[in-house]
Amino acid sequence: MSTAQTEQVTLKTNLADSPVVAAMKDGRVASDVVKLDFCGPKTAHDGFKPMIRNNAFDAGELAIVTYLQAKAYGKPLVILPAPVVGRFQHHCIGFNKEFGHLDPKDIEGKKVGVRTYAQTTGLWVRGILQHEYGVDLDKVEWYTVDESHLAEYSDPANCHMLPKGSSIPDMMLKGELAAAILGNDMPKDPRVERLIPDPHAAAKAWYEREGVVPINHIFTVHQDVTRKHPEAVREIYRMIKESRQYAPESALATLPPMGMEANRKGLEMAIQWSYEQKIIPRKFSVDELFDDVTGALN
Repeated sequence: MSTAQTEQVTLKTNLADSPVVAAMKDGRVASDVVKLDFCGPKTAHDGFKPMIRNNAFDAGELAIVTYLQAKAYGKPLVILPAPVVGRFQHHCIGFNKEFGHLDPKDIEGKKVGVRTYAQTTGLWVRGILQHEYGVDLDKVEWYTVDESHLAEYSDPANCHMLPKGSSIPDMMLKGELAAAILGNDMPKDPRVERLIPDPHAAAKAWYEREGVVPINHIFTVHQDVTRKHPEAVREIYRMIKESRQYAPESALATLPPMGMEANRKGLEMAIQWSYEQKIIPRKFSVDELFDDVTGALN
């Protein structure tokens, strides 16, 4: 961080291009108080590990599960109640129907691929399978290709790292994995069927009952920023809110709301499911995720 003569604070920021933050990145929404130096990689995910392990960024988006793990292991980060990526997750697990039909509970005792066990999409999909379809997650053998963003974390015993260079989509198509959690990387192949029947209708029904859009990424700052520059944090929150006003309705349709209370149930769910799935060693209250500055934003 640096403070110019104008007292404008400059923050190294990891934030991917998206319609939700486009107005912040192209200058339509700006501030005299804080300048965000968008120096992160093109894919925000590639900046998560440097942000967690090396304090490479002062601010930026972070996967909610990565943040919960960071909180669990004492990393000096604080979230704003400002989701920047979210979506319904029911459609994000599939299988090759040429090897036989699968219902959700059929994955018990089988091999299922996911990029990393602690991936946020994996958390939400597994939680839906457990709580909506009665799947015993401990009876599934999970196969991964990447390590966690947190060096301190170890996957549970029923999780196995695949050899370097393995392709989870290819292994699923070949039947080497019974199913795979792939999200946007699901192969566009007629043999692929979603594990959850009619997933978009299921997601709509789930939302009508739960009122939660699953958070994927949420805006995060180093705790030094809130301590030394609280006005900059408040300005970032304002900028995110204003930038949303420029986003098309299609981008906002699957984006969680702004504000701590509006996101309380979704955050409670993420915490509970992370604990159940052995991703974090203890549960937090939602209020623990914020400090005096970020918790007062609304």
